[in-house]
Amino acid sequence: MCGIFGIVTKKEQKLGPTLIEVGHRLSYRGYDTVGAATIPQSGKVDLRKDVGKVQEVADRLNFQEMVGQRAILQLRWATFGAPSYTNAQPHLDSDGDMVGAHNGNVVNNVELRQQFIAEGMTVRSENDGESCVHAVERYVGQGDDIISAIRKAYHDLEGDYAFVIGRLGEDRLYAIKKGSGLVAGITDDLTCIASDLPSILPITRQIVRLQDGEIITFWAGGYEIHNVEDGSRIERAAEMVENSMEVVQKGGYDHFMLKEIHEQAQVAGELFHLLENSADIEPMISRLRAARHIYIIACGTSYHAGLLGSVYFANLAGRVTIPVLAPQFIAHYVPTVSPEDVGIFVSQSGETKDVLNAIQVAEGRGMGVLGLVNVVGSSLMRASEYYIPLACGYEISVPATKTFTNQVVGFLYLALRMGGHDTAALANLPRWIDETIEAVERQIPDVEGKISPWDDLYCLGYGLTYPIALEGALKLKEITYAHCEGMLSTEFKHGPLSAVTDGYPVIFIAGPDDTSLIVSGINEVTCRGGRAIAIGEEDPRLRANANDLIVIPRINAPDWLRPHVDALLSVLPLQLLSYRISLARGFDPDFPRNLSKTLTVD
Repeated sequence: MCGIFGIVTKKEQKLGPTLIEVGHRLSYRGYDTVGAATIPQSGKVDLRKDVGKVQEVADRLNFQEMVGQRAILQLRWATFGAPSYTNAQPHLDSDGDMVGAHNGNVVNNVELRQQFIAEGMTVRSENDGESCVHAVERYVGQGDDIISAIRKAYHDLEGDYAFVIGRLGEDRLYAIKKGSGLVAGITDDLTCIASDLPSILPITRQIVRLQDGEIITFWAGGYEIHNVEDGSRIERAAEMVENSMEVVQKGGYDHFMLKEIHEQAQVAGELFHLLENSADIEPMISRLRAARHIYIIACGTSYHAGLLGSVYFANLAGRVTIPVLAPQFIAHYVPTVSPEDVGIFVSQSGETKDVLNAIQVAEGRGMGVLGLVNVVGSSLMRASEYYIPLACGYEISVPATKTFTNQVVGFLYLALRMGGHDTAALANLPRWIDETIEAVERQIPDVEGKISPWDDLYCLGYGLTYPIALEGALKLKEITYAHCEGMLSTEFKHGPLSAVTDGYPVIFIAGPDDTSLIVSGINEVTCRGGRAIAIGEEDPRLRANANDLIVIPRINAPDWLRPHVDALLSVLPLQLLSYRISLARGFDPDFPRNLSKTLTVD
């Protein structure tokens, strides 16, 4: 998830202040590198870029004084290529006649770079944004006009992305959308495009929404849209946006949490494509296979993802993996670890102090360090021999949703590869997630009122769903302020069953392989007057025994894989249930009291 912006004005002017302002509004999309280019009709492209955040790079390179009629801005969230000057965008073509920038992931970037080098192009970086520029350069060099070149490049560039490009000697820019956000803004004096709507609303509220497979050519005060497949012209009038900035930033959702719940399908798909093409996966798997002991070290939500990951490793790869909370790892395991052992350290921010402390002492024992991290360039990433970037973009809401999902996807993918299983079915994850959210949203209103009056409840799971029960309980605690304890369902009768009274709510997460055990737990609750709320696939046993059933659609996956994916999908009703109960109680789910997104203190 990066941010791009392009602008064309009627006359040459100082564009630097506009680029800086837009950069601040796009900064949540990436803060590894920042770059800007102004494109004159003759002369040289003025390209300025570096590692860092918007203001520090703008001050260092004097963006304020950049002049031109056309300009491109990019803020990078690193995936292909570490944060560096070389990998920063925008990128030039071989001769410096064209400049462009992208948002998204070009998953065949490694192969394309090899092709471009073999064809004699000047490839300066490891970054997939540069591949977008060279893909267009390839066909322009063969005599195609730039629209035809972009159309052909579109078929060479695999993945989800949007990019903007311009060349010397013209008065316009070009952009294309394939899976990543892109919207245009129009005034009488300028036209601009950006990755998202909020970044351009202060410039204009007259906008044009681009669809996948569309190319937009834009100049000062005008634009044309073409279909990438056949080149046909698409007529689309601009529309006026009346919503407030806050509403637009949330994508039409009432809260960032709900927006991020709905983004899970997209980010899971992006991560899958990235993993299928990551050069780090094979060495990471080799390191894990050779390890004496494998540990998963994390805190909070990341620990719950790691706990489920350890079950995946056992079931799918035949490897015992030890999940442990980061502070306890130091006291409990560090005295026994050696260079033969490997730890997978997990953190959304990559700056969680407890996790970094654990890495420090683990490294002191020679232990191998692998990472699952969302923020590329973070301390965790830099400490890792190999790492998986979670590709979630910026998660604004304090309660983690999409980062948890992609952590689990990362573990599932690693377990499948370690066990020699085909990963192709995971390409269906976006569809399965979307279908589950759609089905569950219709059912939540019937259940939330039966839970929201209670300040104390339990969330129970078994096997694959036990970590989901812990995560669901955490979500309820975080944003509803009710006490909710996650627990193994078979442990409930060893004491906590005494809490059950008339109407007392207990949530059960039922996996396909564990329904009979869950049904036993349900009856232990209902026969004492409690209210059992089950989450699982449609099953007559759950329907007959639970007071309420939230049904997860059955997915079309191999029988050996379905329970593992079901566990991941079963967190979605718990996220939505927590969100709805938080609202019913009059709380802001995005910013719960006393909590911070990143804990950088002991």
